[in-house]
Amino acid sequence: MLRVRVRHADATVVRLPTEVDYGNASDIGAQCEDLIKEGGATLVLDASEVQYLDSSGVSMIITLSRALDNHAGTLRLAALSDHYQQVWRLLGLGALLPVFPTVHAALDGRLTDACADTSESLDHA
Repeated sequence: MLRVRVRHADATVVRLPTEVDYGNASDIGAQCEDLIKEGGATLVLDASEVQYLDSSGVSMIITLSRALDNHAGTLRLAALSDHYQQVWRLLGLGALLPVFPTVHAALDGRLTDACADTSESLDHA
C-alpha cells in the first residue's frame, strides 16, 4: 500500500497510493507515524500517483504534520495534481502545509510561487 522510495539519515520519501480515503487513510497514517518514530527530520509524501483524496486523507496529512511538529520534524507534500492543489488552496491549507511541485524540490525545501502550481514529479524509484 505505502512504498518507501528514498530513505536518508534525515529524510524519508513515501509514495502515496492512487486512492487515499476513509478505507486506507488510517493505515497510511499509522505506517507514516512508525516512520516518524524511527527518526528522520523530514517526511515527504509523494502524491504523484494520487487520483482520489477525500477528507479522511486530508485529515491524515494534517495529523501527520502535527505529529512531525511534535518530533521537531517537517512534513512536505509533493507532486499533488493540479485539481487537488486547487482544493488544497480552497481549503486554506497552503499556509499550514505548502505543496512542493516535485519530490526533488521537497527534499531540497525549495518552494516558489512560480513552481507551486505545477504537478511535475521526479521519480527516484
